[in-house]
Amino acid sequence: MAKAKKRAKSAGGKQSPRRRRAAKQQDAIDLLMADHRQVEEWFEQFESTRSNDRKQRLSGRICEALRVHAQIEEEIFYPAFLEATDDEDVHHEAEVEHEGAKRLIADIEASGADDGYYDARVTVLSEMIKHHVNEEEKREIKRTDKLAEIHQDAKTIRANRMGHSRAHANRSEHHHITGKFEHDLR
Repeated sequence: MAKAKKRAKSAGGKQSPRRRRAAKQQDAIDLLMADHRQVEEWFEQFESTRSNDRKQRLSGRICEALRVHAQIEEEIFYPAFLEATDDEDVHHEAEVEHEGAKRLIADIEASGADDGYYDARVTVLSEMIKHHVNEEEKREIKRTDKLAEIHQDAKTIRANRMGHSRAHANRSEHHHITGKFEHDLR
């Protein structure tokens, strides 16, 4: 991508609208993929730790990231996917998967790492998310041509939601997220 931008600039300055659209689409896809990889990493860390405090912090980060990610998908990417593909079956499956994940997230956030079912809930959420990510990356992201148009909306919503989530987390006694990521986990 960087090489294509360099070539476009050296060939006369501005990129063609088609190349700009392709670059924005790739940025939006990269944003979703980065979210997927980050949450996968946190799930792996959760599985390998024995510390209840660390489990609580990791699950808090996982739940916050998934809540923001799901909202972006539901408000922006899924409508664009449905419009671009008319594939209602895949769209409905993704929506149902989100509903199930939201229920588990609520259960995780309502309990604590000392709850006997806590690890099981996080493990099941991890498995659900792995399946969802696999489906999404295989079918939905690759078929949504409208990503170029909605890239900026996704960034704006993410910034607003993460800011709101952090403010809410700082006020909540039951939520142990500090707004920092890897640094706080050590």
